[in-house]
Amino acid sequence: MKRAVTIQDISCFGKCSLTVALPIISAMGIETAVIPTAVLSTHTGGFSGYTFRDLTGDIPAVAEHWKNLGLKFDALYTGYLGSIEQVNIVSDFFDTFGTDDNFIVVDPAMADGGKLYAGFTDDFVKAMAGLCSKADYIIPNITEASMLLGIPYSEIHDEKSVKEILRRLTELGCPTPVLTGVRFDDVHHGAAAYDSERDEFSFYFREHVKRTMHGTGDIFSSVFTGAVTLGKSLEQSVKMAVDYTADCIHATLPYADEVWYGSCFELCLDKLIKYVKE
Repeated sequence: MKRAVTIQDISCFGKCSLTVALPIISAMGIETAVIPTAVLSTHTGGFSGYTFRDLTGDIPAVAEHWKNLGLKFDALYTGYLGSIEQVNIVSDFFDTFGTDDNFIVVDPAMADGGKLYAGFTDDFVKAMAGLCSKADYIIPNITEASMLLGIPYSEIHDEKSVKEILRRLTELGCPTPVLTGVRFDDVHHGAAAYDSERDEFSFYFREHVKRTMHGTGDIFSSVFTGAVTLGKSLEQSVKMAVDYTADCIHATLPYADEVWYGSCFELCLDKLIKYVKE
């Protein structure tokens, strides 16, 4: 049985980060360990008055206990990290638990729509770029890629510019970047990937839906990580992640006003299990 660990915050209500990653990767048949970086009563997107407990100081102790137990993982996967200190601690975690037999996925969750999330600075972007250098796969959206590379943000690109972004992302030190939120027009929406060792690009799209939903980036990254853990190819993993994310978006549309805080990924888990078995 494959085993993955994911390191990110958990919101007690709301569908993002660990509340998405844990059920999705588990549904794919992978034992999923977690290290919560913070506990919130709700996520921060659209809620006010939420509680927040920082767990930064607990992460090294968890890692030390796991090291003493001799735990090993097939995949190390990080999502939202709330501070430069957490980035540095996770970097040490990679050094401890990363091996030649496993792989590291970094979702540099820090920005969207051309803007950094609240509380993040240019120094955080630099720290995240350093963490990306230790990853086998990074999964930035268009905004995050632009900030990691220090280039202007644009919502719609052409194939040539996306390939250039992917090539430049490998200069951070990660051999296989996956770019989400890729759009060449107003009709299609998907992802692109670059295997620098083979010098091969891949693209996959579904229909563009003109509605923003919380947690879709976490859904994509979790499915992608699970697929690679199961031995799927880069192209298969991107396709599975795009398809399942699109499935979740469409399943949410009838309930979008009621479930504005997330995507109804639960309604599509049967499809995900089917994708895994294909």
